[in-house]
Amino acid sequence: MSEKPFVSAVIVAAGNSTRMSCYVSKQLIPLLGEPVISYTLKAFEAASSIDEVVIVCRKVDMDTLKELVNSYGFHKVKAFTVGGSERSESVKNGVMAASESATHFAIHDGARALVTPDDINKVVSEALLTGGATLGAPVTDTIKIVDKEGVITSTPDRSRLMAVQTPQVFEREIYLKALKNAKGKGFTDDCAMVEQMGFFPKIVIGDSPNIKLTTQADIPMAESILKKRQEREI
Repeated sequence: MSEKPFVSAVIVAAGNSTRMSCYVSKQLIPLLGEPVISYTLKAFEAASSIDEVVIVCRKVDMDTLKELVNSYGFHKVKAFTVGGSERSESVKNGVMAASESATHFAIHDGARALVTPDDINKVVSEALLTGGATLGAPVTDTIKIVDKEGVITSTPDRSRLMAVQTPQVFEREIYLKALKNAKGKGFTDDCAMVEQMGFFPKIVIGDSPNIKLTTQADIPMAESILKKRQEREI
């Protein structure tokens, strides 16, 4: 493409944290003494491919997140906006708050705090070439397809199965068209939104664990991974 790429990261941190069963948003739960979302934002701040960051959050969390951004000195964070009633609406609010200069959007779940700058850069590089890419990992469990009664109907080939993660990065026009068609359809995955238009993103295999913090059991696992990373840096 002739124009210089400008990648806006939209960090979605507007969920109700129901499965985490805690009194604060899971983005604010401490991991080794620091809020979950601080690790997410550190990675995007350090990723050379990211030009700006937009945070989508609950209204009740906005002041706290603004204070956090200021205290950590996250200079790439340029805007905050409130989430919607469904995920696609939250992402749309984030995209609308992004710079008009944005040529690509990198959509990321704020609860995936273990993402690394290197993996972010890898996905963005692929999206700049192909129009759309997502971070992912091979499925290690055997997966079964079942009917409504829970009876197994088939076993897909595991070698062709991937667990899709974030960030998911798309060229601006592709993603805006997908968002326009997504209203009310309940998509939980941005790739699925663009797939329904006939566009199929490339999966980029990450080099580091990138689990999503969903339940209390994920916290000690994430802390263990972070401790090992910190030990390697010493």
